[in-house]
Amino acid sequence: MSGSTYGKLFTVTTWGESHGKGIGVVVDGCPAGLELNEADIQRYLDRRKPGQSRYTTQRSEADAVQILSGVFEGKTTGTPISLVVFNTDQRSHDYGELATCYRPGHADYTFDAKYGFRDYRGGGRSSGRETIGRVAAGAIAAKLLATLGIDIHAYATAIGPVTIDRNAFDLAESLNNPLGMPDAAAATAAQEYLELCLKNQDSCGGIIECTINGMPAGIGDPVFDKLDANLAKSMLSIGSIKGFEIGDGFAAATSTGSTNNDAFILTDGSITKATNHAGGTLGGISDGSPVVFRVAVKPTPSISQPQQTVNCSGEAIELSIKGRHDPIIVPRAIVVVECMAAITTLDLLLTNMSAKLEHLKQIYDR
Repeated sequence: MSGSTYGKLFTVTTWGESHGKGIGVVVDGCPAGLELNEADIQRYLDRRKPGQSRYTTQRSEADAVQILSGVFEGKTTGTPISLVVFNTDQRSHDYGELATCYRPGHADYTFDAKYGFRDYRGGGRSSGRETIGRVAAGAIAAKLLATLGIDIHAYATAIGPVTIDRNAFDLAESLNNPLGMPDAAAATAAQEYLELCLKNQDSCGGIIECTINGMPAGIGDPVFDKLDANLAKSMLSIGSIKGFEIGDGFAAATSTGSTNNDAFILTDGSITKATNHAGGTLGGISDGSPVVFRVAVKPTPSISQPQQTVNCSGEAIELSIKGRHDPIIVPRAIVVVECMAAITTLDLLLTNMSAKLEHLKQIYDR
């Protein structure tokens, strides 16, 4: 299967299936000398692992990461970093009846159409567990970015019809409630809505917002490798994400130039912007403002409510999906969004080192 590698200089190749022996990733292009241990990565994996609340799948996985290569005496060596998380709580029998039919909202039919074969145990490569590799790699990227003064934070701004109050925004609160919302009142209302979804054997989606702080101006290229274009690709490569917008996004379509343009101003002798409608990019290149984007996450397709589908013989059937599934994907996807943003940002930063002759001279001119 092609398409499992992302990045140009900081490359990430994920491998493994939901119900196979394990999930892993190979990270290449990480500079030597970064202090790194398994605890650095585990902190991120713990944020996406299952069974943390009533609103996530009750599959019991520790998601304990092991570093197999690329680190010696607590520091990266500059060689490929191989990471693995072994699966310990597979219940493949939950998926036995799905071998001969297509689940609505899943990739079952499209996998068959493409490969003529599919791993029906939890979706195989299309399972949400594939994101373990992304998060492990993103933890490395995020630690490297932190040494450059760049930090990334994602949080849920909407769960179903419940949206946060921007006047009550509290980033710390997003770590205190099970839905990752930076508004305590909204989180409470969203949990009430989720209880109704659970009662109706249904699921819901939401919106995740992500902010990249400390991004210098000049990152990204003006044509196919725009910063926002790369972020969009990385976000839409995450399962269940169906929409991407940066800055004002779709609201810009109903705005005017006089209100949508960000005025340039001088702050302590430096060029800044009075507003950030553009979301931190101009012409696909970072402008020094915080990069702000949002993604739309669809409702979990695995629901126990009866649904109409067809089997592999072309017969219409009714299907009720059994097993352990998240009634909402948003809370566990927040850290995945952060990590893919970190991977994308770091890769573009490394690429940017060849943009100016003076960059090379700073490294090689003696």
